[in-house]
Parts: sequence; C-alpha cells; structure tokens
Amino acid sequence: MAMKIVAELSANHNGSLATAVESIHAIAEAGADAVKLQTYKPQSLTLDIKSDDFLLKGGLWDNRYLYELYQEAQTPYEWHAELYETAHKCGLECFSTPFDRKGVDLLETLDNPIYKIASFEIADLELIRYAARLGKPMVLSTGIASARELEEAVSAIRKEGNNDITLLKCTSAYPARVEDAALGQLKELQDRYAVKVGVSDHSPGYLVPVLAAALGSVMVEKHFILDRKIGGADAEFSMDFAEFREMVKMVRTAEAALDAGKGIPEDENPDRGGRKWGRSIYVKAPIAAGEEFSEENIAVVRPGFSMHPRHLSELLGRRARGSYSPGDRIPESEL
Repeated sequence: MAMKIVAELSANHNGSLATAVESIHAIAEAGADAVKLQTYKPQSLTLDIKSDDFLLKGGLWDNRYLYELYQEAQTPYEWHAELYETAHKCGLECFSTPFDRKGVDLLETLDNPIYKIASFEIADLELIRYAARLGKPMVLSTGIASARELEEAVSAIRKEGNNDITLLKCTSAYPARVEDAALGQLKELQDRYAVKVGVSDHSPGYLVPVLAAALGSVMVEKHFILDRKIGGADAEFSMDFAEFREMVKMVRTAEAALDAGKGIPEDENPDRGGRKWGRSIYVKAPIAAGEEFSEENIAVVRPGFSMHPRHLSELLGRRARGSYSPGDRIPESEL
C-alpha cells in the first residue's frame, strides 16, 4: 500500500486566503495525496495572558506570547469551506487538526474525513474522545507524549468503538534534526499499541520520509510553503514546492524498490529477465548415441537454455539416447 503523503499547510498562508488557495494548487501539483489544515482560534489553545508562563523562550518563537503567536498563525474558520472545496477540485483529500470541540463541530459540517490530534494535545482526552466517537480515522502525533499518555489516548479512542488509529512518530523540535528522528520506534509503536504507524517530520530534506516508507509507514506529514522567502511562523522547517515534489518522487521510488509484490520468483524460465545468461549443461565435445555423458563431453556454462545444473551428477555416467555436437542443448528426456 502506498504511503499517504500529507502536506501540512499550518500557518504558511501568512494570513492570506489567496496564498492558502495558491498553496493548495501547488501541493496538488507537487504530487501530495492530501493537505492538512489546523482548526483553532487562539482561545482554543491558550489564555490571553502576558506572564512568564505564557512566554516562549528560545527557538524560532523566542520572546513571543502564546496567544499572539496563535492569533497570527490561525487559519480563520470562515476560510475552511473554500479551502476544502479547493482541495477537492485539485484531487486532494483535505483534513484537519482540531484543538477544541468547536473546531471538531466546524469540521463535521465539512465532512472532514480524518481527525488528527497534535502531540501537544495528547493529554486532552476529552477532545480525543469527542473526535473519536464520530467514527472517522484518528491520527495522533507522538511528539512530547509519554508511553502512558499514548496508552491512555489509544484506549480512549477504542472505548468509543473506533479502531482506525495511526500513530505518527514525531520529534517536537522546529526544525528537528534527522539524527533525532528515532525511526526505530515505529516498530515499537506498531507492536505495543497495535496501530498503524507513520511520521510527522520537521527535519530538513526527504531522508526521514524515505526511511519511513522503507519501515512500513502508512503516512508521512511535512509542512509545505510556497516559498520560504515569504516568511511566517513555520517557514524555517517547511518544504517549498521543489523540495516537496522531490520528496514525493523519492518516496515513490523507494516504494517501488520495496514492492512487496515482487517476491522471489518460482519459475526457472530462461526467458525471464536476465536468467538466460545464467548457467546450464551444454555439450562441449561430440557425443555418439550410447556414449556416456562425462566431464570430457559436457560442461556447466552460460547461457541458461539447456538442462539445469542441478541435474549434472544425475546425468554423468548415463548413456546418451541420441548423438550430439558441441553447443547442443541437452533435453530433460536424457534423465
């Protein structure tokens, strides 16, 4: 099954509906399968309070208050219907990450097909239950989550009768280092929680998505921006059009190389691929009818059109039923 490649638009519209629409067209052209939005208002995430507890320190958003950052980065509710319609016209699946019940309610009016829960909301079991009971596929980023929090979240979803769960291995750093991807956890997540797995990646380049494909991921999520020059809250760890398109190409190439349908062949037909240049048993010296086959008159050589080499010991010492010249094939009837 091909991995679903998701372009996260996030704040990369920079407050412009036109930019958001143009981005979705570019996402489709780059080869993504889906576009993901974030559905919130600042008050969905935090309080409008200017104290140290609400002040970001270090990193990309150093010295910014949470409320102000989210106010700048939000995708307005009134844009959602147009963005979903644009995505569908472009042949993209469109889904979102809600951050409160009102966000879920809005998304339900748009027939949102998948609910994604951000890792920073992993402890909000009420939000998770509220989305899970709708019966849609649930996708959760691991990010900051502990093993206990993941267990609680997965259990909460299942108690709502929803068993379509995907955990995305995520490193909650912006940007993240490839060396910190910890993709070895994918198998652990899959086995420990009995879920599908994927990756939400904030690292540069496409190495992590390609490795994720090789490790059986069903989804990869990367932030998309038309051009990092336009700036914005998420610009530094987002892929531009050319980078995203190259990632899609590399992921699909990796999947082709891993094609599970190309199992070990059972047939030994010399016309299959390069098999004709393998070895088989040929006559190398004249053989009269009734003469024994020996190492003096037959040899295992290329090409592979004659008798299979596995029959050499069985053939040696037998008397030929017919006469042969050098270069003749030896038929199975001689056995």
